Amino acid sequence: MCESEDVTHATQAILAKNDGLAARLRGDLALRGVSVVNLLSSPGSGKTELLGRVLARAVERGIPVAALTADLATENDATRLARSGAPVKQLLTDGLCHLEARQLRGHVEDWLPADTSVLFVENVGNLVCPASYDLGESLRIALMAVTEGADKPLKYPTAFGSAHLVVLTKTDLAEPADFDAAAFESHVQRVNPGVEIVRSCARTGEGVDTVLERVLAVRDGAPVHRPPLAPRPHPGLTADHVS
Repeated sequence: MCESEDVTHATQAILAKNDGLAARLRGDLALRGVSVVNLLSSPGSGKTELLGRVLARAVERGIPVAALTADLATENDATRLARSGAPVKQLLTDGLCHLEARQLRGHVEDWLPADTSVLFVENVGNLVCPASYDLGESLRIALMAVTEGADKPLKYPTAFGSAHLVVLTKTDLAEPADFDAAAFESHVQRVNPGVEIVRSCARTGEGVDTVLERVLAVRDGAPVHRPPLAPRPHPGLTADHVS
């Protein structure tokens, strides 16, 4: 067996193990009445700012939410999100470019407030590796800013193709960024037919209520959009990562 086949089999084993852990976590959280929302985007998409607004709106409405935010270093995002009034915890990945179900389980068991009904997970800013890892989420949201270019969904088909909801951020910058909205929507539908696209602007509040309502609908049992089975890329892991 060649080295590339070894790596492929090791990667498949890693993903299969993660999928099993994620399935068990999803079931355990369902028994507790907790829905997980997994937020995926590249750095600079405005994900933290939008999430902060959504958390604040939920707190205003008395909805028991919490957030876990992941980054390679610093606790800056947790500090920002905590201003919403919701319970927030920072997860430092020590260089790992994505979250895995085993990491989430540990924090859920050790920290998640008992009355939480929705846990938002702000994944590491990266549209490659995080897309391959199920975290036991009920809803996966892929976000991108208008400043990133309309072809982003075609460049990262796994992230956008596995999303139950797509959020376009920083829409107030669409004109100066010369953003082609029609092309973007076409590209999204190409990789994920039928998925809803929500336009948002944290500065004006556009889309904040819509995102929260979509999350609450899923929490309350509404069916999610079922995306096509997007191929999962091999993130270059080795057998050393399997434990």
